[in-house]
Amino acid sequence: MKTYQLPHTDRRVSSVVLGLMRIAKMSDGEIQALFGAARDAGVDVFDHADIYGGERHLCEKRFGEAIKLDAAQREQIVIQSKVGIRKGYFDFSKEHILATVDESLAALKTDYLDLLLLHRPDTLVEPEEVAEAFDQLHAAGKVRNFGVSNHTPGQIELLKSALNQPLVANQVQLSITHSPLFAQGVAANMAGLEQSVSRDNGLLDYSRLNNMRLQAWSPFQKVFFDGVFLGDRENFADLNDAIDEMAAKYGVTPTGIAVAWITRHPADIQVVLGTTNPGRVKDAAAGSSVPLTREEWYRLFRTGGHTLP
Repeated sequence: MKTYQLPHTDRRVSSVVLGLMRIAKMSDGEIQALFGAARDAGVDVFDHADIYGGERHLCEKRFGEAIKLDAAQREQIVIQSKVGIRKGYFDFSKEHILATVDESLAALKTDYLDLLLLHRPDTLVEPEEVAEAFDQLHAAGKVRNFGVSNHTPGQIELLKSALNQPLVANQVQLSITHSPLFAQGVAANMAGLEQSVSRDNGLLDYSRLNNMRLQAWSPFQKVFFDGVFLGDRENFADLNDAIDEMAAKYGVTPTGIAVAWITRHPADIQVVLGTTNPGRVKDAAAGSSVPLTREEWYRLFRTGGHTLP
């Protein structure tokens, strides 16, 4: 398992993150098996959000009920959660951030979060109010590190203008077939090519320059919750042929190659899984250290639907 440094800390973390947005209806035993498979594979980062599960904090609660950690076990893992999405609107108010974190801690049955992410950009954000919430949470020992999700460089800079804590991570959508994060820069300055349109204002380079860890959600999705590209030979025959060839070469599964495509990038991007299948967690972890060549990486990029000018 490839590991990365968590920016602005002395902690190394797994390159694969287990997302837990789909565990609401799983039994304690199923959740324990999923968690155990992740830990056996070297995964030590577990991703939550207050909204996961259909009702607020439900998946966090199911995790807390099923996974009972002593103090030593708790220190061995990273638990991250998100705040800011409410029914019909976004909310980065101090009151909502503080209340939500307390609710998340109670549901998870833990005294602290290792990382709190602001979930979706709130255009009504008041950075000073966010700073006050973060300062209070940090001083109380309730949150050790802070970050964002789905934010642009400008939105991050606005927050940083008031914050006293560094922002260590940004979780964004990324897969072989959905990678404007990479594709726009490859085709910069190409008039008439839709791929050249900037959708994130240079987020990839910004993150590398500012030492923020990118995390990739939906790493197997075609575009936007419209199914996975793995095994889809009707729409991605050449891509799946390439993936299968590389899987055979490196002795991993196609899932492993899809993960390797992300972890091969020198930005050291973490891959956030959404699976509830312990076997797929193992497959993903095995792929994280696969050393794809430049030629192989770009072959997947091209067959995934992107243009090399």
